Parts: sequence; C-alpha cells; structure tokens
Amino acid sequence: MDETREDEVALRAGMLDRMAAMWNRPLAADVADAMMTVPRHVFVPEVSLSEAYGSGAVVTHRDAQGVPTSSASAPGTVAGMLEQAQVRPGQRVLEVGAGTGYNAALLAYLVGPSGSVTTIEYDADVSDAARMHLTAYGADQVRVVTGDGTLGAAEDGPFDRILVTAGAWDVAPAWVEQLAPGGRLVLPLRLRGLTRVVAFEREGTGLRSVSVVEDGFIPMKGIGAMPEKNIPLGPGPDLTLRIDDAQPVARALLEALDSEPVLVWTDVVAPWAWTPQQDFWLATLPGFSRVFVNAEAVAAGRVPRAKDPWGAWGIYAAGSLAYMTAQQVGGTEEMPMLRVGACGFGPEGADLARRLTDRVRAWHEGAGDGAEVRIEARVPTSTPLPSEDEALLVVDKVDHVFVVTPVRATTSAGS
Repeated sequence: MDETREDEVALRAGMLDRMAAMWNRPLAADVADAMMTVPRHVFVPEVSLSEAYGSGAVVTHRDAQGVPTSSASAPGTVAGMLEQAQVRPGQRVLEVGAGTGYNAALLAYLVGPSGSVTTIEYDADVSDAARMHLTAYGADQVRVVTGDGTLGAAEDGPFDRILVTAGAWDVAPAWVEQLAPGGRLVLPLRLRGLTRVVAFEREGTGLRSVSVVEDGFIPMKGIGAMPEKNIPLGPGPDLTLRIDDAQPVARALLEALDSEPVLVWTDVVAPWAWTPQQDFWLATLPGFSRVFVNAEAVAAGRVPRAKDPWGAWGIYAAGSLAYMTAQQVGGTEEMPMLRVGACGFGPEGADLARRLTDRVRAWHEGAGDGAEVRIEARVPTSTPLPSEDEALLVVDKVDHVFVVTPVRATTSAGS
C-alpha cells in the first residue's frame, strides 16, 4: 500500500473513531465497513483530505446570496441515517437528494451487486457533479436522475428503502406509494420548524416511526418545498425571526425591539442548557418560531444572548416576541452549567417570556430528560385525531397529519 493510500485509510479510520467516541458506541458493522471502503474525498475533491474526513459538513453549492444549497452532510449525519435505514444486500433503494454522490456510493456498497440504487437530484449542476464523482469512484451502477424527488422514481420501484437527504416539510404521497411492503422510509422531517430524522414503517394507511433522531438538513427544493420566512428585527438586524408553515406576521412586530427587554428566569440548570425533546413541548405554544440573535448586538448590550448559538426557540404575538436565553452559573468553559430563562420584547413581551418559562418548568416537572417521542404520519380523515391529552403535538399539512406522542421507552436506530 503506497503512502498516500495509507494516509487516506488512516483518515477514514480516524473519522469512524471520532463518531464512536461521540456516540459512546461503535457504528453498526455494515455501515462502518461501507464508510471505511468508500473514499469520501473522491466526492469532495475541492477540499483537503483533512477536511474531507473531518467531522463537519462540506458545502459544495451556494445560491447568488451565498446561502448553501447543497453539501456533503457531516459523516455522523450520514452514518446515523444509514443505521436508521438498516439497508440490506439485494434491496432496491431510492435516494432523494443526490448531493455529492457519496451517500449513493455507500448505499451501493450496502445493497451489493444484487441490489440497486437510484438517486434523484433537483438541481442539474448538482446531479451532474454527483454522476461525475460516482463514475470517478467506479459506482456506475448507481442511476442518477435529474428531476423532482417529490415524485419518486416509480419506474425503478417498488423500493425496500427510501432515504430523503434534504429537509422535507411533508411526506410526499409518491414515497408512500413506491415503498414496498415491509419497507422503510427515512427522512429529515420538519414540524413547526423542528427537524428530526425519522425512520418510518407502514402502519395501516399511514406511517409510524421506529426511530427519531435530532439533526438538520438543507431544505428540499421542488413542488414539495415550503420555505421558512425570515423576519429581520432591529438595526443589525439584532434578531431574525424564522417562521415555518407560512404563518402570518403583524407589521407591529417590526417595532418590538423599540422596548426594553424583560427577563424571566427559571430554576432549571443543565449542561449547555440542553434538554432533548423539550423543543416539542415548546412547539405547542401559539406563535412558535426560531430566533437568531446577532452576536454583535449582544456584545453591544442591545439584546440578551440566545440560549442556543444556532437559534433560540421563541414565540411571537402581534407586536411582541420572546425567546429562550441562558446565563452561566457554574461548570467549565468546555461544559458550562447554564440557567434557563426567557427574554421578552414589546407590550406583551413579559407575558410571552412567562409562557416560555412556564412551559420549560412543566417539561422538567412532568416529562424530564427520559422522554422520547413517537411520530405518526396519517392520511387526513383516514383516522380520528387524538385528543390533547393523548398527543403532544398535532401538525396538519397538505398530504399528512403528523401526530407527535411522548413515550418513555427509549427508541434506537436498531429497533
């Protein structure tokens, strides 16, 4: 083995070791074999070997405003989704969102010579690049289609596995129709702005989750897309309110930051102030949204910090809004212990902040860190919807109604 080849193999092994350390367990054996075999750097030739085998995503395409439109997902995201899918030799697989072609190459390895992989990409430039990378690697058996993945690829189905590698707002009917009996659909599903990678299997006329994992993806394009609305507030803008589901916004909200902030604190303290699944409890509040806080505005003292640097959960109503904040009360720089609170702006800002903190307290008193969620996708009118006592969240979309229910049993990718 030449020196360059040894370096590449060592980098792949290091990539897997970091994931195992992060998850506190080794990867599933078949997924680990695939990721050790398929050279990720061939699919992101524009970056260095160290970046190709790093822990982060690699952005490959941007729009005119510089917003990422396609990327090679972080290795942990790729591995986690493959574990949820449980792809087996000989299966037919449909991938929606070709990206760089790396995931399709991994799928081709997993299904082997007796299986098949079709990958669909909406953007012609992206699909051309994926096809070129797959050819360079030698995975010519993968069929790359340029088109709208929302429609699937009925001519190559039915599929034992369907993996959607772009953020989906709804489950397209074509994916359900083209799923073989006993098949599994894995997709990053957006509900009230929250994204979870959900592995669904059929249950009656609908779908029921067998695993639910938190992660983020670039939104899907095409006829199934539902863009999120970004509302800039303040001179920086100091805050940017991101709203899902085409919810309306009053013009008075643009003046909310003219008032002084009101802070409301809880006695909840946690590492990084992070509590898994708590966001679904907050999403039950009217006006639920995500708030991005400008670091320069925080440094200047115009707005308090966000609880999460990647966007704090908040709510809005008329000309007021509130979002989650935090203050360090202990721990270390590497593992800070943060006290959870909320910051409100506008005439109803204090009331909105109290609604958020009351919901946080209710979560810790009634649900706690042990709760997981189950997600069902039901065809509208096919079955009666559950009551508020039975379900945590019911989200009505175009093709499906999604029911989120808290459960105590721990689910896993291998379930």
